[in-house]
Amino acid sequence: MGERTEYAPGTFSWVDLTTTDQDAARAFYRELFGWGADDMPAGEGIVYSMMTKDGHHVAAISPQPQAQREAGVPPTWNSYVTVASADEIAAKAAALGGTVHAEPFDVFDAGRMAVIQDPQGAWFMVWEPKRQIGAGLVNAPGALVWNELGTTDVDGASAFYGQLFGWGIAPFEGSEQPYWSIRNGGRSNGGMMPVQPPHAPPHWAVYFGVDDLEAAMARVQELGGTVHAGPIDIQMARIAIVADPQGATFALYDGELEA
Repeated sequence: MGERTEYAPGTFSWVDLTTTDQDAARAFYRELFGWGADDMPAGEGIVYSMMTKDGHHVAAISPQPQAQREAGVPPTWNSYVTVASADEIAAKAAALGGTVHAEPFDVFDAGRMAVIQDPQGAWFMVWEPKRQIGAGLVNAPGALVWNELGTTDVDGASAFYGQLFGWGIAPFEGSEQPYWSIRNGGRSNGGMMPVQPPHAPPHWAVYFGVDDLEAAMARVQELGGTVHAGPIDIQMARIAIVADPQGATFALYDGELEA
């Protein structure tokens, strides 16, 4: 298992779900992954549900902001990258052609964050940790195992993220489909590919580990979710693209995991 007590800057460290039905989403993921919930007050009448696995925080589920609901934004899994300074990275992202939609702000005493959109349109968050480092467990069944960018411009996205975070981005040899690996400080840190289907908006996809892909796909459907694709063989693993009952898309991963 990949227990974590810190993350190097530039590493994906956290994911959270903004959804139209927080209670239903908690129930779905509890049954699918065996998650518990540690609810944290996050404003008047709002809780931020820190989801747990084997005693570790692994993700969170929160209500979708009203402005997003009114705009018709679907429930979404969000990816966070650890940084040494949210303020510095936000300013750098803007200088590189990104858009800072939420300027850096403190999240109580947990950390400091910003919401950014890359030049191609994919959203991500940066996280400057204070009390909360992010996920205490990754690369395990029921935990985050991968973050993947689908983009309309691989070269442009590679230049943006390479300069922003210092990532090494290179073609993945042997892949049947065009794919680029992302490395941060010598460790695997996600992947990048042309967005699929071609008309879909650029986005960061979130993958969670499972022990048995077919059983997990069946369980998604039993719980009211949808299987969009899979099983798909990607050499080192088998994956599926699914959605929860509220429509948030994520991926299941059954295969090799780094420590």
